[in-house]
Amino acid sequence: MLEQLTQFFMDYGIWGLFVVAFLDSFILPIPPFFVQIGLSFIDPQASLRIALIAFTGSVLGAPIGYILGKWLGKPILQKIIPEKWVVLATEQFAKNGDAAVLIGSFTPIPFKVFTLLSGVFNYSLVKLLLFAILGRGLKFFLIGILFYLYGKHAKVLLDDYLEVSLLGVAVVVAILWFWWDRRRKKRP
Repeated sequence: MLEQLTQFFMDYGIWGLFVVAFLDSFILPIPPFFVQIGLSFIDPQASLRIALIAFTGSVLGAPIGYILGKWLGKPILQKIIPEKWVVLATEQFAKNGDAAVLIGSFTPIPFKVFTLLSGVFNYSLVKLLLFAILGRGLKFFLIGILFYLYGKHAKVLLDDYLEVSLLGVAVVVAILWFWWDRRRKKRP
């Protein structure tokens, strides 16, 4: 079924990619990377433009996820999770939300999780968009640059190393983030 849905969006080219990237930010269970990789494989010279389309759709969809989380998230959470856990999660997201959103925007974890939770826990929409621009830009353009530089061979690299590479980048970004955050808090 995932292959059929991916193929459906690929049939519409960059418009299909834009739609899947937009919807991935708040509801769709298909990561846009499958469509991005498929389109970039077909035309590696257009891979940077393809990355830009995916990036734009994803960032534009983030506020929708945020709004849905804000409107529907707390009532649903309060029905399925004890109140003390919701309070604890809200506190933790307020404390570590920056790192969670930044790192989550380019890990294999679905981006919709972070856009929805940002709304649920009243995280700053401006920060969500800023970190979405950084993280999603990094992820989409990394794939675009690989195809632009290596052509169709980039698919082999991505098949073998995408998840490990993205998790490695996430670890590096997390370390840099926590280092920067500590330095910022130590300033008078």
